[in-house]
Amino acid sequence: MLDWLASHYNLWRGLHIIGVIAWMAGMLYLPRLYVYHTKAARGSEMDLTFQTMEVKLLRIIINPAMGLTWIFGILLILSDSVLRGGWGYLAQPWMVTKLIGVLFLSGWHGFLSKARRQFADGTNTRSEKFWRMTNELP
Repeated sequence: MLDWLASHYNLWRGLHIIGVIAWMAGMLYLPRLYVYHTKAARGSEMDLTFQTMEVKLLRIIINPAMGLTWIFGILLILSDSVLRGGWGYLAQPWMVTKLIGVLFLSGWHGFLSKARRQFADGTNTRSEKFWRMTNELP
């Protein structure tokens, strides 16, 4: 089984890269929507439009892209274990840094998802300035 995975390494890598690009694009765009959403009055047509946009962005692009990133990333790790002859590379600084980055991005994804629920419930307490700074950070 692992040999079969290793023989498809380039396929996993390509799909992983596509997943990462889609995931990052969505997570960079969502805070921008929040900047504009903070200006909308609760219950207004604009508020409902932003809620729809945010839900669709998360459910159609960001969530599936994160899942694909994780799935193909795990397949790459399994394939690499065969190609490199073991698991030692997981302890190398570049890989540890990458894994920490993925955990951070997954946490950020959770934070943005929670913020979307707060906007939908009308309980958002963060200002336009907060979301603008968050959007400009990357």
